[in-house]
Amino acid sequence: MTVRVATYNLHGLRDSVPALTRVIAAARADVWCVQEAPRFGRWRARRAALAAAAGLTVATPGRVGGVAVLTGRRVRVLHAQHHALRAFIGLERRGLAIAVVQAEGGARLAVGSLHLDLRDAARMHHAAEAMALMEAVAARYDATIVLAGDINERAHQPAWRYLAGRLADCYAVAPKGDGLTFPAKGPSARIDGVFAARGTRIVSCGGVDAAIADLTGASDHLPVVAELRVGH
Repeated sequence: MTVRVATYNLHGLRDSVPALTRVIAAARADVWCVQEAPRFGRWRARRAALAAAAGLTVATPGRVGGVAVLTGRRVRVLHAQHHALRAFIGLERRGLAIAVVQAEGGARLAVGSLHLDLRDAARMHHAAEAMALMEAVAARYDATIVLAGDINERAHQPAWRYLAGRLADCYAVAPKGDGLTFPAKGPSARIDGVFAARGTRIVSCGGVDAAIADLTGASDHLPVVAELRVGH
């Protein structure tokens, strides 16, 4: 079967939540790696309400770093965890949300949501830290790694190159559309991506077919969705 894994920076739900809900529904993703999910003021309820409106469930606990994994009905959550990554003085605390999911047929994915920093050194450190955590949980559950998020840099820069060296950059393997993700109004850079374990069958990776007004009204980022063939 195919599993659709998406990543989306939600901009703290500061834009149109109805538009955001329609974009999420249009993507038809089974797993969502989200960044800038609410972290303060009824954050659990706000995350749950968004997920429910889109027919999803919040799979991961924790609020550090504003990252979370949401799941749909076609996958079953086997395990979920949340990690605070190394703190850097003067910089925002970053986190990693991980959910191990099982698709029909038994194939397992260890899916991580990551939001890297604006500072080069922090990005590189957190990318390596996240990979170590992903590899540990994937080995424990015999699962295929999928790591997605807002990388805050482009494909030629160090942290992206590091991730693409350890995993496959899904868009580079099977591009769909122009791939640009930021800013949503007039995108000029690809700074959001989905990375999957090498050997994963990547069918396609690119943007979401939704109304332009919804895409530009929902967030300052555009979502990315990768279609992965898993199992036999």
